[in-house]
Amino acid sequence: MRIGQVIPNFTAQTTQGPIDFYRWQGESWVVLFSHPSDFTPVCTTELGRIAVHFPEFQKRNTKLLAHSCDSLQSHKDWVNDIKSYCLDIPGDFPYPIIGDETRELAVQLDMIDEDHKDDPETALTVRALYIVGPDHKLKLAMHYPMSTGRNVDEILRCLDSLQLTTRLPYVATPANWTPGTKVMILPSVKETDIPKLFPKGVEKVSMPSGVVYVRTTTDY
Repeated sequence: MRIGQVIPNFTAQTTQGPIDFYRWQGESWVVLFSHPSDFTPVCTTELGRIAVHFPEFQKRNTKLLAHSCDSLQSHKDWVNDIKSYCLDIPGDFPYPIIGDETRELAVQLDMIDEDHKDDPETALTVRALYIVGPDHKLKLAMHYPMSTGRNVDEILRCLDSLQLTTRLPYVATPANWTPGTKVMILPSVKETDIPKLFPKGVEKVSMPSGVVYVRTTTDY
């Protein structure tokens, strides 16, 4: 899956009932993420921490959709373990998990390890995570090996960056950016447009090359 590619519509059975992806998504952003297997330790921590942060995703108009090649009944049994392990999950488990026993969706969305993709007996989904915009297009993709768990704070940071730069397409967020800190003004923005776009001002960094291309602002 490439950034900018339209995520194809699909139907799926989930722990919260059947969904038609486009209809289910509506006008929201979506974080769609796969995990290798139910009843595994790293995945338990991941789904638990994402569930704990569910209100933060809601604030960002973002829906969560997990995926696994295990059965729905396996998912439902596993959810009880996740809630037992992560005691700070409020109320019911807050998001659906897709059951994809045929692995068809995993293959369609490039969530299968290259070494095992052609062997249905051993094929496991990697830790693929896709952030999908309301236009159904892939905005960001992360792929982790089975041995490395995700960082939920980084997922939220990426969402904040994507939503900011969608609203203000003439800025970009630098390394280690967090909301409220400086953003970078794209080189394509003309100097004559700066006062109108950033009335509170910008900072310009002098470089040895003499090229003025590092321009920052907190006016967003």
